[in-house]
Amino acid sequence: MYKRGLLQDSLEAIRIWRVWSLMGWLDVLQRYRRSTLGQFWLTISMMIAILALGFLYANLFKTDTRSFIPFLGIGFVIWGLISTSINDGCGAFIFNSALIRQIHLPFFFHIYRLLWRNVVIFLHNAVIIIGLLIYYEITPSLTTLMVMPGFVLLVMNLVWISLVLGMISARFRDVVMIVQNIVQVSFFITPINWKPEMLAERSYFNDFNPFFHALEVVRAPLLGQFPAKSFFVMLIALVFGLIVTSVFYRRFQARLAYWL
Repeated sequence: MYKRGLLQDSLEAIRIWRVWSLMGWLDVLQRYRRSTLGQFWLTISMMIAILALGFLYANLFKTDTRSFIPFLGIGFVIWGLISTSINDGCGAFIFNSALIRQIHLPFFFHIYRLLWRNVVIFLHNAVIIIGLLIYYEITPSLTTLMVMPGFVLLVMNLVWISLVLGMISARFRDVVMIVQNIVQVSFFITPINWKPEMLAERSYFNDFNPFFHALEVVRAPLLGQFPAKSFFVMLIALVFGLIVTSVFYRRFQARLAYWL
């Protein structure tokens, strides 16, 4: 069986972007079918949670709400994209097994579809970020422009992570539950509900937390900071991840259909 390389398969999937982008959009519409507010129900519930947790933790930690709530809110929205993409990535091939068996499509097609779906939901929830920046008078600067390369870097890392997790989960179904539990625990040990300065004496705890750097490349520029270390870590993760994924993909892609 002919094995396609990682780059070849990804470019082939990009060429049919109209198909997976439409299917991803339909996934969003289907999820909120017959709902008046549709996907904005998720945005509303997230906003309520941010305000409730923001005022609660600000009082518990004796922190100024004007700096803490934007930090919490932006991190909350970005975490939604990261956690959902990783969890969905585990089932990317399992839930599309019938389509994979019947239609010849590059495997990246299913990864791009799920990521596009989650990016669309993220863009809806980005209304919260804009609202927080306006309300708390956080003025954009040149540093804010770094949010775009930071977001691209985050999504590109989510691509190879989703692909690898999707293939491993197709072979070993318990991986889905293991990853879900890891992501759930990571929410509490990552600076989302609390600030990194609170662990100033143990800064290494955040330095070795990949979720922290994934958040910071998008959150920090929005708050007027440039996280050079996080950009470097995410860039190294992307290069290393693509190399490992390329070897892994070339070796096991032919077996994927038999695992489903």
